[in-house]
Amino acid sequence: MQKLRIGIFFGGQSREREVSFAGGRTVYDNLNKTLFNPVPIFVDSLGNFILLDWQYIYKGTIRDFYPPISSYKNTESKFQIYLESLGELSEEEQNQIISQVGRKIQPQEFADLMDFAFLALHGGYGEDGNIQGMLEWYHIPYSGSGIFPSALGIHKGIQRDLMANAGFPRPKSRLISKEDWQNHRDKNLLLEELIQEMALPLVIKAPQQGSSIGVSILKEKNVQQFVQAIEKSLFIQEISGKEWLPLSEEEKNQFIILFTDIREGLSFPVEIENTEAIFYHPDDFLHYLNENLKTENDTVRLLAENSEESVLVESFIEGKEFSCIVIRDESGKAIALPPTEIRKFQTVFDYRSKYLPGMSRKVTPIETTTENIQKIRTACEQLFSNFYFDVYARIDGFLTSEGEVFLNDPNTTSGMLPSSFFFHQSAEIGLNPSQFLTYIIRTSLAERIKSGKKNNILKKQLQKLDTQINALQQSETDKIKVGVIMGGYSTERHISMESGRNIYEKLASSDKYEPIPIFLTGNDDHYDMYQIPVSIMLKDNADDVRDKVLNWKEYEKSEGKKVIQGIVTEVQGLTQKYAGNPQWSPQQISFEDLKNLVDVVFIALHGRPGEDGALQKRLEDFEIPYNGSGVKSSQITINKFETNEILKSHDVSVANHRLIFQRDWERLQEQFIQEIESQFSYPVITKPADEGCSSAVKKIKSREELIAFAQMMFRPTAEFLEKECELLKVKPNDEFPQKNFFLLEELISPNGAEIFMEITGGLLTHVGENGQMELNYEVFLPSETLATGDILSLEEKFLAGEGQNITPVLFTKDKGLNEKVMQKVQMELEKVAKILDIQGYARIDAFVRVFKNGEVELVVIEINSLPGMTPATCIFHQSALNGYKPYQFIDAILNFAFQRKQLLTHEMK
Repeated sequence: MQKLRIGIFFGGQSREREVSFAGGRTVYDNLNKTLFNPVPIFVDSLGNFILLDWQYIYKGTIRDFYPPISSYKNTESKFQIYLESLGELSEEEQNQIISQVGRKIQPQEFADLMDFAFLALHGGYGEDGNIQGMLEWYHIPYSGSGIFPSALGIHKGIQRDLMANAGFPRPKSRLISKEDWQNHRDKNLLLEELIQEMALPLVIKAPQQGSSIGVSILKEKNVQQFVQAIEKSLFIQEISGKEWLPLSEEEKNQFIILFTDIREGLSFPVEIENTEAIFYHPDDFLHYLNENLKTENDTVRLLAENSEESVLVESFIEGKEFSCIVIRDESGKAIALPPTEIRKFQTVFDYRSKYLPGMSRKVTPIETTTENIQKIRTACEQLFSNFYFDVYARIDGFLTSEGEVFLNDPNTTSGMLPSSFFFHQSAEIGLNPSQFLTYIIRTSLAERIKSGKKNNILKKQLQKLDTQINALQQSETDKIKVGVIMGGYSTERHISMESGRNIYEKLASSDKYEPIPIFLTGNDDHYDMYQIPVSIMLKDNADDVRDKVLNWKEYEKSEGKKVIQGIVTEVQGLTQKYAGNPQWSPQQISFEDLKNLVDVVFIALHGRPGEDGALQKRLEDFEIPYNGSGVKSSQITINKFETNEILKSHDVSVANHRLIFQRDWERLQEQFIQEIESQFSYPVITKPADEGCSSAVKKIKSREELIAFAQMMFRPTAEFLEKECELLKVKPNDEFPQKNFFLLEELISPNGAEIFMEITGGLLTHVGENGQMELNYEVFLPSETLATGDILSLEEKFLAGEGQNITPVLFTKDKGLNEKVMQKVQMELEKVAKILDIQGYARIDAFVRVFKNGEVELVVIEINSLPGMTPATCIFHQSALNGYKPYQFIDAILNFAFQRKQLLTHEMK
């Protein structure tokens, strides 16, 4: 039967466009490919609708591809920009830019491209009824709530009044207009009034922003902090010469990068108060600040073009913070899913806390009594109905110690990153992300029928979709079963969970594979494997998954588990329709069990075990095909020192390096440090010798920092050392392993090169056509990786919306030279892969030097034999340039695993 064409609207004009972009990619990947054909509709920041070429969906951020670098007016700029930073553009100029990433489409074309619109847009123009009204005008059914509830759901001030009128408990609050704020001469008096009215702390919000953008908490009576908080919500900022003049050039550039960030900075265009000056581009703005902040007394007041006209001030609610997804079942009944408790490492659950793993914890269901959980669910269901929400909504709130429920932020569109509340809670009723999206589409179609617009056509679409959904369960038995092993116990275990979930979700939406999530936990002496349900797989991070698996029997007796079982019973028909009979509890398995359970394994582990050959050896013992390199190669590449030594012996450039052992350090520390300093000059790079990614990688600038790093690495207990962490800028939730040795390397520098940059290159291997184990290497065009700090962080490497990756790297604007350099780099990457017998796929990090005489030098940093496979990792950007969608890339990796197994079996015979 013909598949339903799903137009996915993502991006948009709001400050939440990066979350929307990442969410749209999640929807694109997770739509069931047996039922649906996804059609990516990217909405740019000027409101243009773009039928996006699919490869751009897999960029890490919008700025990585749009606007294209070729459209930058200053190609020497250090800053990535959004489209609005190009200034006033004519329609012809906009069309020329759009043509480089896709095709501009008009709303009247929607019906020719799609049968249904899935809305992953956030904030203004996405959640406020604008796009919903447009789609209704052109007779396109869409996901989520209609025009009226969307308009209600966007404005916190209107929500406050309606909720109070409906009898919902509300914190004390006051709405202050921008005009009143600017005319109020005595800010101290205003603060006094607010404290008298509401008491401290005060919550200060931007009323029409989502993702906690523009939110502050004022904890003390401090008028300066009060002014800063109010103006943050109004998107006003003052910069003084006293702040600006002491900054170095690097610090000034960092300030501009943060200022450009639409999530946390004012961004562009920006106006200078009481002048005609408007700045669109970071370069022009940087020049203005340097010219106008000459003395400590100089100040510049800035106003964002996309700002707020009022501020909402509320009394602070002391209690547990939660978020709850409410859905409608097929009979139209509102059902609240298990509410999630948000445990923050800082007071404000801001943008970064919401979307970066490790910045907060999600506990589902919220840890409280059954009575309180039901109280939360009832309140959320009532609000859902009172606001006439359709299909689903996300409702946030607080539970006080007295058991009172305060609801404060109903959202008609939830964030749709892979581990968001949206998927996190639906997993508790047995639905994986692909199944939940199918439910959303089906329920939205039914909701649109109620509008009376083209309802006969919609009824036929709904009947056809129901028929296809009912037929799905019978086709699952014919699929190839893939055990996706994730988690582990290394410092990279959380990234491993992100990778494993992404592999699972890509395969779960395919018509070829049935993924089975396998969690590995333990230590170097012994580890265990567990087949886990999707509800556990989508827990917050690897530690949460481990705790749930190891303490399952106790958890089954908990109040929270009883609540979830009640909800599961309530939605039993829905779960059976979309998921059949899902697994509900973890089951420990042996390698013998694994062999009988799966056809192939995808190892999504990083570090030990996984990349060290140990797991590969066990899988080979049981003749289970697997992804990535073999035992011997993995044993080498996990050890950075040994890898460098082997490469150096084959005339491959590597950093000057040495191992620092605890026994040498502790025996003759002063003499040993002098010996190190005679061999290396500060700054140097220190890192664990047998971990991947960026865990505990530091740029060491002094002897004091070197001692601090060694003391952290050689510390006797797992607890962090306070003084050393402060010096090294190690955060409490960072990963920093305990080892008895570490690797010290020279800081790789230009060394006289005219072109010098850090790159990362991916590759894929194929079995030779002669039927022998002769590999062909497909080396992708590498990416340039730009770190905002001293070292490329885990977030910048793997998380959507973080970091800057330019793919393919542009070494120089001279096309001929650029092609020559690229060919040389790819040849060197292939040489490295052959030396180390890399198989399957890999990521190689390196620096490139290009000298005046045209000589090209590749200096290798590290090899990842099982590179990160999170949605935003740049290996997907690179493979996309060679025509592989992420699923196709994963499929190619698995095909190689099967072919290698067949060839090795044949050779043994």
